[in-house]
Amino acid sequence: MLLFNLDLLAQNPGLFVRLVAIMSAALVITITIHEASHALIATWQGDRTARMLGRLSLNPLRHLDKTGTVFLFLVGFGWGKPVPVNPSRLRSGPKVGMAVVALAGPASNLLTAAVVALPVRLGILAWHAPFSYEPLARVDAGWILSDLVGFVVFYSLILAAFNLIPVAPLDGFKVAVGALPMRQAISFARLEPYGPGLLMGILMLSYLPIINFGLWDVLGPVIQFFSGVFVGRPLL
Repeated sequence: MLLFNLDLLAQNPGLFVRLVAIMSAALVITITIHEASHALIATWQGDRTARMLGRLSLNPLRHLDKTGTVFLFLVGFGWGKPVPVNPSRLRSGPKVGMAVVALAGPASNLLTAAVVALPVRLGILAWHAPFSYEPLARVDAGWILSDLVGFVVFYSLILAAFNLIPVAPLDGFKVAVGALPMRQAISFARLEPYGPGLLMGILMLSYLPIINFGLWDVLGPVIQFFSGVFVGRPLL
């Protein structure tokens, strides 16, 4: 969320560069795992489309979406490049199969946060809350690893929570379509073309001075809950 930390650039350019580097590494890790998990579950479900197109890979360049990465980098919410899936080839059927494939992304981010936070939970690594400048100021291998762990947990939980919003093109939309009864699912699916505009409107609410409510007010408690479970303390 660099837009909220531009003051650091003027105060300490070196620290700002280090913050950018650690954030970039964490973003690459979390987005890559998220999108590769979609490809993995789609392949496991019987659709080889993602595999044939090279998306069953941990190569970040195959998964990063320019716009989604910029949004996540600047404001804390974003997405990766959608994984192509042929619903008719999924063993569980188009409706349920797509929901399972969609759910794989957020589930993989929660698993990533849990695994990466385990050394902190066990007392092996110190916990460095994201955007805490004091830890960033120290330079040694263990300290840098703790910084990276903090941001990987941070972005993993954000990606999981954000992508479960039931608005297209996010994963939560397909999960909702798969979970709803057929008649309601068909009606809900008709809203897909309006999803991107609605999503942009939701994101912009946080920046309107006349509205004292934003997306973080909804997602924040969820993210803090999982941080308490995985790390044993609030994320921020």
